[in-house]
Amino acid sequence: MNEWRETNFGKIPVDWDLKKIIELKADEKRAIAMGPFGSNIKAENFVDKGVPVIRGTNLNFDKYVNGDFVFLTEEKADELIGSNCKPGDLVFTHRGTIGQVGLIPNNKYPRYVISQSGMKLTVNSDLMSNEFLFYFFKSEYGQYQILKYESQVGVPSITNPLTSLKEIEVPVPKLKEQQAIACILSSLDDKIDLLHRQNATLEAMAETLFRQWFVEEIKPEWEIDKLGNYVVIKRGGSPRPIQDFLSETGLRWLKISDVSSLNTPFIFLIKECIKEEGLKKTVFLKAGSLILSNSATPGIPKILAVDSCIHDGWLYFPKSYFSNEFLYLLFLKIKPELLQQGNGSIFTNLKTDILKDYPIPIPDKESLQNFDQSVKPIFNKLYSNTTQIQTLTTLRDTLLPKLMSGEIKIEHKP
Repeated sequence: MNEWRETNFGKIPVDWDLKKIIELKADEKRAIAMGPFGSNIKAENFVDKGVPVIRGTNLNFDKYVNGDFVFLTEEKADELIGSNCKPGDLVFTHRGTIGQVGLIPNNKYPRYVISQSGMKLTVNSDLMSNEFLFYFFKSEYGQYQILKYESQVGVPSITNPLTSLKEIEVPVPKLKEQQAIACILSSLDDKIDLLHRQNATLEAMAETLFRQWFVEEIKPEWEIDKLGNYVVIKRGGSPRPIQDFLSETGLRWLKISDVSSLNTPFIFLIKECIKEEGLKKTVFLKAGSLILSNSATPGIPKILAVDSCIHDGWLYFPKSYFSNEFLYLLFLKIKPELLQQGNGSIFTNLKTDILKDYPIPIPDKESLQNFDQSVKPIFNKLYSNTTQIQTLTTLRDTLLPKLMSGEIKIEHKP
């Protein structure tokens, strides 16, 4: 049975310490450091290959820094040696999107440079597991510790970022216990990552099939006609003022922000709800409905995995000659062309008429049926994988605070 003691963190087991980051950093020069000041990193410094620069876009709430890097020459990276970091380091944003944290992987590049908006931490590996510390900063308490220093003036930023980071208190179990806790959470993250990568492959396969069937091998007898002659296209609706209808419970209320970074065709999680009184002024759709964003971040096709109401920033398709899978892949393909027809140099709205008037070759029913037979198993697997991702993510997010506080104790070898 655990014995507990009270700390600023809350109750933690009596055999755990509570230490500040400055006590957990490696005993080396620049173990805690910021990115370069001012214009030391400019677009004109970027080269095709070399030392990668870690920017906010490379910290997208995954475990490891990833995505598309820009590069500096070895010589330029040497000039910015104080902002260099290496595999195993933790990287944070102190400006822009605050709260992002990532680990530098061991199998990519021997060193990196953090951008002007970043800072890095090298931990003392005799005291602290870098993976355990990563998960601490992913926890609600760890996020609070970062965000409590956020400045409310202008662009979001952390006040005195290095000092603020050094003063953050962290619960510190014995190293073996840290490693055991991190191992459990890492195994879940690894399974989630594998499913995400499978989904990326599956979706690429579906897009290739669509291109082969309906772009590269168009039959001469297929007529070119307007999409609107084969698909009923309608807009969602919004009760106004929307603030009067938002609620913690009720009908799901899908926002563009729910899907803007979603890397699967299917929508499972919808954060907000509206009161049932708002139903008369909106559109309620059942799970399985295809939708397309037409404002904010336009041209995003998704398939609802749960029932939801949609506002007037979404289009939906109550009747269609085509399957959802066909339309989903069509919208992905024609998105760049649709955006070029948008209203203004900064595209903000996908007019319904643009979509209705879009010309496409109209396949015969037999070709569509054969295509659907080929592509539906891919979408079924995508759905199954996404369901597993939701289950594993929920399990990880449930375990995380319990493991970080010692509420769940992990048996480990001394």
